[in-house]
Amino acid sequence: MSAIVFPPPASADKQVYVTISALEGGHLTLPERLFVTDADPNVKRTVPSLSFLIQHPSTPPHGGGSNTKIIFDLGIKRDLNKYMPAMQTHIANRQPVITSPDVADSLRAGGLDPAKDIDYVIMSHVHWDHVGTPADFERATFVVGHGTLHLLENGAPPHYPKEIFDPQLLPRDRVWEFRESPIPEVVFGPADEYVGQNAASFQGRVWRELQTAAGETIFPAVIDLFDDGSIYLIDSPGHLFGHMNFLARVGSAKWIYLGGDCCHDARILTGEKGIALYDDGTGTGRLRSVHVDTDVARSTLNRIQTLLPEKKGQGTALRRTSGTIALGGDTPVEIELIVAHDGSWREKNQHRFFPGTI
Repeated sequence: MSAIVFPPPASADKQVYVTISALEGGHLTLPERLFVTDADPNVKRTVPSLSFLIQHPSTPPHGGGSNTKIIFDLGIKRDLNKYMPAMQTHIANRQPVITSPDVADSLRAGGLDPAKDIDYVIMSHVHWDHVGTPADFERATFVVGHGTLHLLENGAPPHYPKEIFDPQLLPRDRVWEFRESPIPEVVFGPADEYVGQNAASFQGRVWRELQTAAGETIFPAVIDLFDDGSIYLIDSPGHLFGHMNFLARVGSAKWIYLGGDCCHDARILTGEKGIALYDDGTGTGRLRSVHVDTDVARSTLNRIQTLLPEKKGQGTALRRTSGTIALGGDTPVEIELIVAHDGSWREKNQHRFFPGTI
């Protein structure tokens, strides 16, 4: 498998940049004890489910504009009754849930029509607080990670029964599901059950490695979405089957990393907290986390943290969620990492919501 050097050489003939804007995608309430270690069992936080608009300077597949417009994640449905009954029972335990404004509202407020102006919707994964209302995006192609369509139809028991998923969530004639990645942990369901039907790789793209200039692998499975070094989709296993992250170039030395649900609290990235474990409810005494595979989720987090500069403090190596790092090469870059449920980031960055940019 071929490799991509990150960051790309400064002498690259053609440097393509994208713009990214945050979008409101609703809010949900999370009990801290299920997500981070050493939590007060009585503390709950109402957090956002962030979505993002990415604009790439290329001709849209449907024409009629100068930019290809992509949405990463769709947040929460504005009508909670549209979830499957079993999922509505789960959502009752995540109250308060705020559904307005949703992603469609956020786009319209900035002057875009979700039905006509959005070309692609990329889903980090299909948990309820990320799937939004796909019917709003009438001409968009939906891009999902390997195993997603199998998951929607069959679930992943015992913790993710099929009853909580809507097999009709996505329009099958407008879905591209990536082929199985080379990371063995993410194998789920029949390897190519949907590929070759209504699913396809994005413009024929293939999995590649993302490496430093020194040849060290950062991520073993990424897709150069436009084949120009501006956007990488990253296979990020552990949280849920098909989970993907998003790395985009917004300036000559500035990148944005959208981490989805690689973790649910930025303190896990800094090392201040760990992934919480709790009884799995089967009566066996086994422990689980909010991730389908906790060990694999930790491995993914370790890879992500290699992008972040270390900050020494009180004898412990902590990591900031943005900063400048050379990554073993001569070209330093600034990487800002944003996870979907970071309420502090939302509060501090209101000016970066659409029509503003990150």
